[in-house]
Amino acid sequence: MEPVERIDDAEYVSLAERDAAALLHRRIREAVTDAVEVRPDLLDHVVTCIVAEGHILLEDLPGVGKTTLARAVSRAMDLAFARVQCTTDLLPADVVGTNVFNQREDHFEFRPGPIFANIVLVDEINRASPKTQSGLLECMQERRVTVDVHSHELARPFVVLATQNSVEFEGTYPLPEAQVDRFMCRLSLGYPSAKGEVDMLRMHETGDRVDAVEAVATAADLLAAQDAARRVHTSDALRSYVVALLHRTRQDPRVELGGSPRAGLMLLRAAKARALLEGRDHALPDDVQALAHVVLAHRIVLAPEAADASPESVVADALAATPAL
Repeated sequence: MEPVERIDDAEYVSLAERDAAALLHRRIREAVTDAVEVRPDLLDHVVTCIVAEGHILLEDLPGVGKTTLARAVSRAMDLAFARVQCTTDLLPADVVGTNVFNQREDHFEFRPGPIFANIVLVDEINRASPKTQSGLLECMQERRVTVDVHSHELARPFVVLATQNSVEFEGTYPLPEAQVDRFMCRLSLGYPSAKGEVDMLRMHETGDRVDAVEAVATAADLLAAQDAARRVHTSDALRSYVVALLHRTRQDPRVELGGSPRAGLMLLRAAKARALLEGRDHALPDDVQALAHVVLAHRIVLAPEAADASPESVVADALAATPAL
C-alpha cells in the first residue's frame, strides 16, 4: 500500500463523509438490484461514474435493460429523469430548449429542454444527426447551454447516460472521437444468466418493477459524495502511474490513437470516487486498475493493420507491462 502523505485539513475527507458515501453506495445497489437484473460490478461502475461526475455510454444489444437501469438509478436517488429518443430529425433545440415569445408579457422567454434534468437518458445517440450530437458537447463538457447568446446552467447533479445499439448501423451517424472522449466510461450489460433471466421474468411479469423502486438517497446526498470524491487524496506517484499507462497505450504498435490527457483526468477522478465508495480517503493503484478497461478502451483507435487486436487487449497489455507503485 502506498504511504499516505499529510494533506491540509481543508482537503481532508472525514470519516463521516466516507461512511456516508459507502452507505449511499450500498443503498443504491440494493434498491436497483431489487428491480433490475444487472451485474454487481457493472452497477458499481455506474455509481462510481456518477459520483465522479462522469457521463456513461451504454453500448449493447436491444432489450437488455439499458433504459430500465437508467430509470432505476434515478428513482433510487430521487433525481429528475428525462429521456431523449434520438432520431435523424431531432434538432438541438429539442434537447436543450428554445426561446418562445410570450405575447402576454411581450418578450421572449426560455423554455428548457429535457437536458435540464439530473439524469438524462439519450437513447440511441448515434441516430441523432451530427448537428444534434454537437449540441450535446457543450452540455456534457461545460454543464451549461447557450441559446441566443444567453448561457443557462444545467441542474446539479447532472449525468448523461447515452445508449448505442452495437449491431444495427443503418441510418446512424457514428459518434466522433471528440464526443466519445466526453464519456467517462463505456459499459456493456450483456445478456443475464439463465437464472437471472428467470428471476427477471418473475419480477416483471405483473408490471414494471422500476415504478416500485423507493428513493434511498437525495440529490443533496449525491452532491455531498461528489464533493468528497473531489477531495480524495492522490499522490504524485499515483498520477505518474496513470500517465505511464496512457503512454503505454500510445506507444503500442497496434494503436493509431491512444489514451488522451482527458482520459487520464477521468481515470483519476473515477479512481478517487471508487476509493471514497469503499470508505477510503486516498486512491490506490487498485482503483486505477479496476477502472482502466471501462475508462480507456473506448478512447483507443486501432491501426488498420491490427485486425486481430481489440482496445480491451491493448489496455490489458498496458496494465500488465506498467509496474504499479
